[in-house]
Amino acid sequence: MTTAVRQWVTGAVRPDHPDATLLLREYMTEMVVRYHCRPDLPGEVDAALAEMPSDDLTYPGGLLLIAHRGADLAGCAGLRWHADWAELTRVFVRSAHRGAGGGAALLAAVERRARAAGVDRIRLDTRSDLVEARALYARHGYVEIPAYSQGPYAEHWFEKRLTPGSEGAK
Repeated sequence: MTTAVRQWVTGAVRPDHPDATLLLREYMTEMVVRYHCRPDLPGEVDAALAEMPSDDLTYPGGLLLIAHRGADLAGCAGLRWHADWAELTRVFVRSAHRGAGGGAALLAAVERRARAAGVDRIRLDTRSDLVEARALYARHGYVEIPAYSQGPYAEHWFEKRLTPGSEGAK
């Protein structure tokens, strides 16, 4: 018996799109829970969403991609545009779809979008406890760099140089 492979498909949406709102809330809930090592408290996720909004992940300042795996809403990733680089943010794959290539699909999609916009590198910051994310970035050619931001949760900084024709390179 064969199983159909469910493909990953990404597309840009506004952060206030219902699918984006749902994914960004799930993302922030996971960030809060992992940071505090406990369930989220009432109002805590709302406060985190207000502290670190995603409303700038739309033209002209950025973009937000959502990913579907087959018919299922499965993940998201955002980019914020800077003069000659882009900042990767809000990379999230729903737990039911982890281990199925979603992180790689999202990274490939944002890298294609960044190249198309003429960006030569992508940077990101992340926390120490997000070991899976750090491993994903390293597997896909992101290297640790000195701090470029001062965010309260930034503990590791990564960069990937984008070269023409490097789609899919790891």
